[in-house]
Amino acid sequence: MGSVRWAFLCGSWTPSRADWLLAARCIQREEKDRIGQFVFAKDAKSAMAGRLLLRRFVCEKMGIPWSDIRLERSPRGKPYLAAPLKVSSDSGPEPPAWSFNLSHQGDYAVLAAERGKQVGVDIMKTTMPGSSSVPEFFRIMTRQFTAYEWSVIQSAGSEHQQLATFYRHWALKESFIKAIGTGLGFNLQRVEFHLPSDPLTYGQPLSQTRMHLDEEEEEDWIFEESLLDADHHVAVALGPADKPASAPLRPSLPPATTFTLLSFSDLIASASPLTEEDSAYWDSFKMKAEVPQRQRDTHTSK
Repeated sequence: MGSVRWAFLCGSWTPSRADWLLAARCIQREEKDRIGQFVFAKDAKSAMAGRLLLRRFVCEKMGIPWSDIRLERSPRGKPYLAAPLKVSSDSGPEPPAWSFNLSHQGDYAVLAAERGKQVGVDIMKTTMPGSSSVPEFFRIMTRQFTAYEWSVIQSAGSEHQQLATFYRHWALKESFIKAIGTGLGFNLQRVEFHLPSDPLTYGQPLSQTRMHLDEEEEEDWIFEESLLDADHHVAVALGPADKPASAPLRPSLPPATTFTLLSFSDLIASASPLTEEDSAYWDSFKMKAEVPQRQRDTHTSK
């Protein structure tokens, strides 16, 4: 199978001491240390889930033993597999290489992977702006979208529906940027998305959204859109691994792949510990979990 779409619900994950310490033992030491630096438990859980998702994918889909997986980060922070092991085969030509990408925001961490294509994934949760009204929030973000996109966003209905459409467009743009590996210098107004008339509903991913790059429609890119629940929208960008051939990829692509929700047991099903248990890591995590409550208590007492 050449497509993988996995999701893990971090928001409701309340790891036990045994679970958290096992998870920490099953990732590389430097990643464990990086996760340990997060101030809030929510961020630590999301990052840990992302590491486990990625290692599970490499182990189960690429066939590399858990203990042999070596993940590194590009200068832009994108994880990649360092010196992947080559599996010899006499059954014919090697299959296309895997491309993979991670995202975590809101209550989920997600992974998308594909053979023979560039992949970018982004998840966004529809939330009300914390410190401004919706019109003021949109005014601040004006330069991130084209006039056409703003017309679609602001004609979506209620303020919540407008925000949902805003974050849908944002996820689409971010998925493309992540797929091509471009950083903050990319002008988001260069890409314009045209949504299909069919509504996006839970459990039914769409792949009819079209992208215009520099005002020209891009036939060799496809965008899969999914709702994980009422508030979490995921976009997966799929593009050619090399320079596109004369025929676009779109007609040959299969239907959009549905995300599979994994449990913690799923994440560690193929795992093997890489380091010794560090009981202080649990103590540190418990302190993180208490930070938001202490802040609320402090705020209340003022």
